[in-house]
Amino acid sequence: MFKPFKPPIPYYEAKAQAIGILDQMTIDEKISIIGGYNWFYTKGFEKFNIPALYLSDATQGVNIRPELPNQLEKSVAFPSPIALTSTWNRELSNIYAKSIGEECRAGEIAILLGPGMNIYRISQNGRNFEYFGEDPYLAARMVENYVVGMQETGTIATLKHFIANNTDYKRRTSNSVVDDRALREIYMPAFEAGINAGVMAVMTSYNLVNGEYAGQSKDVITGLLREDLGFKWLVMSDWWSVWDAEKVIKSGLDLDMPGEPREDYPDYTKNDEFFLRSSAKSLLEEGKVEEKDIDRMVTNILTTQIAIGLLERPIKDTSYFENFEDHIEIALQTARESMVLLKNDGVLPVSKSANISILLTGEYSDKIPCGGGAAEVKGYDNVTMLAALKNVYGDKVSYVEKPDNQAIKNADYVIYSAGTFDSEGWDKSFDFPKSVNKEIKNIASLNKNTIVAVSSGSGMNMTEWNDDISGLIYSWYPGQIGFKAFAEIVAGITNPSGKLPITIEKTFKDSPGYGYIPEGKELYTGWQEDHKIIDPIIDVEYNEGIFVGYRWYEHKAIEPLYNFGFGLSYTNYEYSNLKLEYPSIKVGSSFSFNIDIKNIGDMDGQEIVQVYVRDVESSVERPFKELKNFQKVQLNAGAKETLHFTLTERDFAFWDIKTESWIVEPGQFEILVGSASNKILATGLLEIVQ
Repeated sequence: MFKPFKPPIPYYEAKAQAIGILDQMTIDEKISIIGGYNWFYTKGFEKFNIPALYLSDATQGVNIRPELPNQLEKSVAFPSPIALTSTWNRELSNIYAKSIGEECRAGEIAILLGPGMNIYRISQNGRNFEYFGEDPYLAARMVENYVVGMQETGTIATLKHFIANNTDYKRRTSNSVVDDRALREIYMPAFEAGINAGVMAVMTSYNLVNGEYAGQSKDVITGLLREDLGFKWLVMSDWWSVWDAEKVIKSGLDLDMPGEPREDYPDYTKNDEFFLRSSAKSLLEEGKVEEKDIDRMVTNILTTQIAIGLLERPIKDTSYFENFEDHIEIALQTARESMVLLKNDGVLPVSKSANISILLTGEYSDKIPCGGGAAEVKGYDNVTMLAALKNVYGDKVSYVEKPDNQAIKNADYVIYSAGTFDSEGWDKSFDFPKSVNKEIKNIASLNKNTIVAVSSGSGMNMTEWNDDISGLIYSWYPGQIGFKAFAEIVAGITNPSGKLPITIEKTFKDSPGYGYIPEGKELYTGWQEDHKIIDPIIDVEYNEGIFVGYRWYEHKAIEPLYNFGFGLSYTNYEYSNLKLEYPSIKVGSSFSFNIDIKNIGDMDGQEIVQVYVRDVESSVERPFKELKNFQKVQLNAGAKETLHFTLTERDFAFWDIKTESWIVEPGQFEILVGSASNKILATGLLEIVQ
């Protein structure tokens, strides 16, 4: 049973303490708290027992910044969040986050700037690797467990980026034009789940939302976040993302980060008027804002610090250094459960005892793939794919950077390691370089036992060679030790159980977000374009509305290359005996059912059982089906288990734009249970009556 996080000091008690401190502060002292210091710190006051707090990136581990003082000597690089989501393992999300929280405590980090959790709308988004996939229900369940795991260590988690930050192309001049129903059904549920789980910080996004920057939008912060979702703790801006101090103070934001210009950024980010610490006093004197606005901001900041216990205990706890070896094992287990076997024409597993030869080639054979920007975590004692395969197969594995045709033909198996470098600040192409596609096609034409491994933060275009190869493993960004899991899967030591948290399209033109780049413009890389706030605003029209991911492809009858929820195993499972608790229920009631799952193969494994709901007839346009529950179950060969599922009123509801509320219409609903969005193996029919 999921239990939300409760801070050690209750909200109203912490708020009373905060107001007691606030009443002793001068206006200058108040203003000094609402903006950050030295890039990643908040202001401390020894006379009020308020510590300076270090805020550290990011979701998949601690980003060590050598330019800042008192950094950890090392931190574990965990598999990326999109890989974590591929495990579909709620409990693992909790443990993963708890491990990172412990490293935060060891490094005197008060606030982790994660989890990042914007919905995967387009495959080209440079930050997809930091997030939790395309489905709001799956993302919500993983995020809520992450929040609890993190905050139980005493480290504050930060939900980011609120909201509709689904591209990093010109992110500071990108205006997400999105309707209310899409916000409620697609882009807000994961944030809602994190808030209901007890998260204590939220970060706004760089982009504009319906014409106003998210970090200075009263509609976004006070309206959606505070009033509609009930968030009462700390709200901060992303770094250098707000441009009107008066709007910021009135919006509901509490903390302007980093609170001051950065000298090596372009001139137009150095305007003091952008920053609250340098402009709040004059705004007060001019009567444009009131002291009660500043008081609200300071109160929220202090209340959050007090409630988590930061005024009563040390932030740093060196005892957690003893747990780093355990963290490595958790990173490894995450990698084991996250890798997705997408294709296997009898080539896998590859016996480690046979007299064989394996040729390894490709860019990521002997280096660790990872994403860049705030989420980059370098790790230590990194294990490359080459080292991992040699550890299992010994001299049977040889690495050749550019093998000739004869070497390819002579090998019993060829493993090609492809990958991408994704990063915040820019989007990446859905297409691999032509040279990579040419190499894979050539290898596959010469060796029937060609296996491709893809290390990337999102789906890639594999259409050109997908039919030619015999095996395909999506390994994501696996962290510092994840390739050990890859080698185990190749050898059959570990049975793959990961399933896609995204849909991989055949061509980017099939995507719901295709055409978002202005005509005549192209993708770019590097940071030069990132801070050009003088550029024209780009409207990104979310014309697909609620039809994102598999909802879109099913709605448009577009066949993707690989479907949401898909992933192969070395064993097979049988679904049977679906039994509904009742054939009908009343509007507002919960509903339960059972189903039997049996491992009918000869290898132990884990199956991810997915539950979708379809409204047979509706007064509004709805997706063909939507994910509303799932379970990951361990089944030994030949074993059977009866799984129990419960669906709530919300699982049958849609957001009604007329009443501005969730409603359930009476009628028939199909209960669809399967192993992927395109592989429904059992169905039931439920009647909902008034």
